[in-house]
Amino acid sequence: MTHPVLDDLQRRMSNTRKEIEAEMEAQLAEQRERFRYTLHRGKVRFERDMRALQRRYRVGLLKYVSRARLGYVLSAPIIYGLIVPLAFLDLSVTIYQHVCFRIYGIPLVRRGDHVVVDRHHLAYLNGLEKLNCVYCGYANGVISFVREVAGRTEQFWCPIKHARRNAGPHDHAHRFFDFGDAEAYRSGLADLRKDWNA
Repeated sequence: MTHPVLDDLQRRMSNTRKEIEAEMEAQLAEQRERFRYTLHRGKVRFERDMRALQRRYRVGLLKYVSRARLGYVLSAPIIYGLIVPLAFLDLSVTIYQHVCFRIYGIPLVRRGDHVVVDRHHLAYLNGLEKLNCVYCGYANGVISFVREVAGRTEQFWCPIKHARRNAGPHDHAHRFFDFGDAEAYRSGLADLRKDWNA
């Protein structure tokens, strides 16, 4: 069953998302010009004088660590301890999608669209700050990648809305069948399993 008001809101939200993405691309282009860097095969290249300017703002590692709060230092092993389950999750989901998505006919999720690690190119960061930025880029990217793989899996196997609203549903959820609408589920499942253009 369709819901004209919700369908209209979803369409407008999709258009707004496209506008936001276009604006973000324009801002990135402006940022590249302002801070004088280019992207070459995914690698950041700053102009020489801009790198020199950035280096003047770098806080040395010893100074950085000596000024750190004790709680920050003591919590570091907890934060970095998550690298093992994150890496295992990354590997597991990568293998899962390469095997199962090919069997199901689901388009593969491009991992590189989600896992972006580039802040280590910033000369104003010291080694520890760069490591932190690499870790955060990787961790958040893996979570984003896994969420998209899970969303596509849900669209294929169980595209039914929940009985109650959940916080932050993935991008595929609005297309799912209403909770309790057996007729729409049975009649539309095959088509939804082939429609990845939302």
